[in-house]
Amino acid sequence: MRATLKFDLARWGAKEWAMTALALVVLCTLLLTATRGLALGADGDVLRVRFGGDAQRTRVVIDLDASTRGTLVEAGGSGQLVVDLDNIRAGRGQSGPGMGLVRTYRVAQAGSRSRIELALASGVEVERRFLLSPGDGVEHYRYVIDLKATGEASTAMATPPPRGAATPARGRRGDQRPLIVIDPGHGGRDPGASGQQSRESAITLAAGLALKAELERTGRYRVLMTRSTDVYVGLPRRVEIAREAGADLFISLHADAGADPATRGASVYTLSEQGAGRAVREFTVRDDWHRELHLPGQDPSVDRILLDMTQRSTQNRSAWFARSLLGEIERTGHPMLRRSHRDAGLAVLLAPDVPAVLLEMGFVTNPEDERILLDERRRRDLMRGVVAGIDAYFQALQSPTRYAGTPQAGGTP
Repeated sequence: MRATLKFDLARWGAKEWAMTALALVVLCTLLLTATRGLALGADGDVLRVRFGGDAQRTRVVIDLDASTRGTLVEAGGSGQLVVDLDNIRAGRGQSGPGMGLVRTYRVAQAGSRSRIELALASGVEVERRFLLSPGDGVEHYRYVIDLKATGEASTAMATPPPRGAATPARGRRGDQRPLIVIDPGHGGRDPGASGQQSRESAITLAAGLALKAELERTGRYRVLMTRSTDVYVGLPRRVEIAREAGADLFISLHADAGADPATRGASVYTLSEQGAGRAVREFTVRDDWHRELHLPGQDPSVDRILLDMTQRSTQNRSAWFARSLLGEIERTGHPMLRRSHRDAGLAVLLAPDVPAVLLEMGFVTNPEDERILLDERRRRDLMRGVVAGIDAYFQALQSPTRYAGTPQAGGTP
């Protein structure tokens, strides 16, 4: 009897220990899950980051699938504005180019918060921050930051990608296809020239989007636009976008205007000799100009010679591109200005290390040209001619015997 009781007590003790151990395991699991949920901020995710505005006022919109409370961590004094969003996951994180007052953005995880880091193009002040709940046809939350320019220079140090002065094949990782930057002229508060039925800014944007579609259809190029909506982008910023991205070609789209409504036809501008001198002067007044162009920076006179060589090479390649472009556009049957290759010191052509042209697609003040530029099919045909010109340019660069005939900068092909 005593032995049986002893066995029953031992068996009950083992059972009790097992149940206690199981309870501890369950409790630890629950605590771990809860702690992990807090660490990851399980309430919601950053869906995307959007921008609007210009170099005077820029709105940043962060789309979220949950409510949040924002905390301003850095207010922009260091060239960076940082905001933490409570209980929001960054997921894999996002990053990319900004707009207006914001150069670039990055989304990262910071404990249970999502951290939004904005690299600034100039000094800013935060006018307001607020959260919008779902409504008016929008199914998600929106955290909004309104920025206003202070007129002070940003202290952010943006490092451009490596550049090669002798060839447009930039030193980049990953996708090796040439990068084409499309710059639809004017926009926002700057509508450009006016025709009988249209404004230049609307024409250039429609043409830019059509050119982007045609280039991407080939699969041979990467494409970046300085603007894809009706917003204002300052002229220096358009050049900065191309340089920061390591562009292989920059093409600015415009529609010409003249006092005589009979004047019509397309033309192409490249940088003039006077403009080249201006570009060199503007770069050499900067403290870090040799770093921007990846020059040695040990001897100013040597760096100046290297800058002149880079500028000359870029001008020659721009002139070759203009020649290819004009030839292919003319083959489409598009009307051409009698003197179709012109040069000037235009601001968008001043990058010393990115071949660039400004294409005047026709005269918006001429009824026939305006009709062509407003016709979707004719506009698409013109952009296909531009693509053919871009193809011819890169094919020539790959053939030393063909490229040996490149016209000198400042000359008219």
